[in-house]
Amino acid sequence: MENKEFKPDESFRDSIATINKQGNRAWIFAKKPKGKYTNRRTFFSIAYLIGFFLLPFVKINGEPLFLFNVVERKFIVFGGVFWPQDLFLFALAMLTFIVFIVLFTVVFGRIFCGWMCPQTIFMDMVFRKIEYWIEGDAPKQKKLDKQPWNAEKIRKKAIKIIVFYLVSFIFTNVFLSYIIGMDDLLKMISEPITKNLASLISLLLFTFIFFLVYLRFREQVCIVVCPYGRLQGVLLDKNSILVAYDYIRGEPRSKHTKEKDGKTGACINCHQCVDVCPTGIDIRNGTQLECINCTACIDACDNVMDAIGSPKGLIRYDSEFGIANNEKLKITPRIIAYSVVLTLLLGVLITLLVTRTDVETTIFRTPGMLYQDQPNNKISNLYNIKIINKTRDFKPVVLKMESEGCEIKMVGNDTIKLEKQNVANGEFFIIMDRSKIKARKTKLSIGVYSNGEKITSVNTNFLGPGIN
Repeated sequence: MENKEFKPDESFRDSIATINKQGNRAWIFAKKPKGKYTNRRTFFSIAYLIGFFLLPFVKINGEPLFLFNVVERKFIVFGGVFWPQDLFLFALAMLTFIVFIVLFTVVFGRIFCGWMCPQTIFMDMVFRKIEYWIEGDAPKQKKLDKQPWNAEKIRKKAIKIIVFYLVSFIFTNVFLSYIIGMDDLLKMISEPITKNLASLISLLLFTFIFFLVYLRFREQVCIVVCPYGRLQGVLLDKNSILVAYDYIRGEPRSKHTKEKDGKTGACINCHQCVDVCPTGIDIRNGTQLECINCTACIDACDNVMDAIGSPKGLIRYDSEFGIANNEKLKITPRIIAYSVVLTLLLGVLITLLVTRTDVETTIFRTPGMLYQDQPNNKISNLYNIKIINKTRDFKPVVLKMESEGCEIKMVGNDTIKLEKQNVANGEFFIIMDRSKIKARKTKLSIGVYSNGEKITSVNTNFLGPGIN
């Protein structure tokens, strides 16, 4: 069959499948998909959900593996504690993540949405499967939806609502454990309700919102709310890998069961790819914003091709360029540029994470203070010190001068008590012999020690009268 350009009816872009001509919500009853990609996504989703439920129980040195406590501004990633003082690391990580999303989308399209997005996994692999179990496959769901309210419909809808809410409540509790920690969550559960009434109300409210998303809002999250769907329209090009229909082989469509002498295409217009689509689109119209790359249409089409004795792959993972020219993915200058930027950002981020200190010390001269004359021909400067302990251990801190000809005199105790995961402040004088002062400002180095071990060295300036 000779190469030909496929020009679908573009009128489909004037509306979306979830809105009817009257402007009302058109419910999507997606047929249950079957095939190798569905099986792979199911296995991946099971592993994903197991990890989601088990990770809050995993601890390193008594702390959760992951914690995102926004209220206390405490974040733990892979056991490492991050505080607001590490905001620059978070900003860099977010920048790296954005560039990664751009690069990933340029190369692999929207594969993240179909395989790794929590919204898709919860909807397709949890709530939709519950729906199949209670109401049956798509034809039975349509029939149930159209029939009048009788005992069967009330029973099935009630069971579905109750199960959906209970599952939502479980998911919400797990999400909460990522914010406050599993230990605190279990403690709240074991305590009387009146002691944590405000938290319980907030939890139930969030559960209700979560429940409504999967009961009513459903695929609209991907179509209307998620910015990534619109972002892909800017990022995708003809070399991006996506779920695509091979119009070269598939057109013109016919009711024939096999391709014949190049006069008819492989597509028999069975509509199975549309029936299984969770967003209700026709993938044969080309790349669309609503497509989440869930591969349901690939499995449906492959099953039909098997049944009529035609080769699989009429709908497959490919690029528009690959389909039009029967060529594999090419590395474009844009992919190379994004890869270089991503590599540099990852390098900087890893370096900052590796060199990040557990105790962060800031020393500065007290603002508005000049030097003070001391007995025995000496001069002093007053300093403020701020120490942030990012570890889980108590650290008594002692300051020692590393520059010659000067000494430290603490205001108050000689030892700064630094509680675990806390901040300590203090004041001290640095006293120096006049004979050692050679300039208006003298650079000094101060060692910060805890339990006899040096934590870090901090540089500062000593203000003196200068030399005439």
